[in-house]
Amino acid sequence: MGIPLLDLSAQYQTIKEEINQAVAEVLESARFILGPQVQTFEQEIAAYCGVREGVGVANGTDALMLTLRALGIGPGDEVITTPFTFFASAETISQVGARPVFADIDPQTLNMDLNQWAEKITPRTKAVIGVHIFGQMFDVERVKSIAQQHNLKVIEDAAQAIGAEYRGAKAGSLGDAGIFSFFPTKNLGGYGDGGMIVTSDPALADALRMLRFHGCRTKYYHEQIGYNSRLDELQAAILRVKLRYLDAWNAARREKARVYDEAFAGSGLVPQGCDPLAQPTYHLYVLRTAKRQELMDALAAADIASAIYYPVPLHLQTAYRDLGYQAGDFPVAEEVCRQALAIPCYPELTSAQQRKIVQTIKEVEAFGG
Repeated sequence: MGIPLLDLSAQYQTIKEEINQAVAEVLESARFILGPQVQTFEQEIAAYCGVREGVGVANGTDALMLTLRALGIGPGDEVITTPFTFFASAETISQVGARPVFADIDPQTLNMDLNQWAEKITPRTKAVIGVHIFGQMFDVERVKSIAQQHNLKVIEDAAQAIGAEYRGAKAGSLGDAGIFSFFPTKNLGGYGDGGMIVTSDPALADALRMLRFHGCRTKYYHEQIGYNSRLDELQAAILRVKLRYLDAWNAARREKARVYDEAFAGSGLVPQGCDPLAQPTYHLYVLRTAKRQELMDALAAADIASAIYYPVPLHLQTAYRDLGYQAGDFPVAEEVCRQALAIPCYPELTSAQQRKIVQTIKEVEAFGG
């Protein structure tokens, strides 16, 4: 592909020597599981987010599932979330035996509609998982103000939003816990899987550390049934190098997004809206168009990658047929799933490449919407 959706090879070339040195140091140390790199990275992420604790785990999905477990959520409970997100946001609710309850999304920001979610609260509701979709934060404080009235926990699914801010507060720092994914395609991505939970609750962090290591505080002394979910020392070392560049990379993404916003202003294309109080990270730059397939075909013909996020809302997934939702229950999410398309928006994207993308889109017959 001439212009990929994301160019991880180009990113690696910019920091190759530092990455190779970090990997070599871990190999020479022969410490591969829960060693000093993980511990230091946990501290660095916590400091970066402005919270007290970071707990490294195997991936972002485990980060969500372990957080739900540590908060005592299980069978008979309900957790409210969005239907427009990656499957893990709801899947983990099911994994702990609870029931996912969906609320429709805001047509501008594509985050959960903050005017609707509270209507979903019942006596069985124990938490809300809000997703900072594509790196655009929702107003966590507004959600918390309602959640506290009902004694609900607020979990920030910040898998796509590390470094994003709302009123100057970092993603992951405002809820009871925030979760991150370090999947390779994320803004801060490893060279394999990885995840982390951040919190300012020491008791929650202690429970999470026990759960990630087979229910142990002390090796071979198991206090509960836990899991094997640990961030690898090699990944932590790589991520520590990348963390030093994260703010600059996010700033570059915002600049690419600004160019797109200006180029497509007044067209039939609808970019994801930006809350004026938020500073997004543009994990993805997502456009909406009623003629998505035509646009995808034109981009592919020009050797430009694009991708659909997400083709099927969660309430209509086959795995959730038993929940009883029907087409039309969440019309905004359903329409966005029919229209949303991600185009390249990453720090290493050159001005010439971006001009080609813009020109190709403007030449498409479907440009008028």
